[in-house]
Amino acid sequence: MEYKLNFSVNKQPVKIAVEPHLTLLEVLRDALGLMGTKEGCGTGDCGACTVLLDGEPVSSCLMLAVEAEGQEITTVEGLATNGDLHPVQKTFIAHGGLQCGFCTPGILMSSVALLARNPQPTDDEIRAALAGNLCRCTGYDKIVRSVQAAAKEMEYA
Repeated sequence: MEYKLNFSVNKQPVKIAVEPHLTLLEVLRDALGLMGTKEGCGTGDCGACTVLLDGEPVSSCLMLAVEAEGQEITTVEGLATNGDLHPVQKTFIAHGGLQCGFCTPGILMSSVALLARNPQPTDDEIRAALAGNLCRCTGYDKIVRSVQAAAKEMEYA
């Protein structure tokens, strides 16, 4: 039995029929072709699958797609506007806040959510907001500096 869903992904309306057991991650990647959201662990521990649901970070590997009915989902593909990267994306590039890139989409999404609710976070607040996002390549210092730089850039935008 399929469920007919209506939600928005990256500000675009989506109407789709899905099996009730499919996760939001599976629908985003397999049905909608949005490959930026990654599956790292499948248990909600690594944060690679983080997307924003009505502005709040969620692990899309743990959420059933049917739970997204009527809501706004933002993936990493939805951060740029008219081809212009989001300030968080720009500062991650400028400050080396990424290496292999696998965890980067989830970290970007958690960072965007943090800066939306706290435009001037402390180092400790940044680290707490990113605690659910694991990176196996970097130390977190460059990631924290990237978020700090984005906060400053967004403050003056």
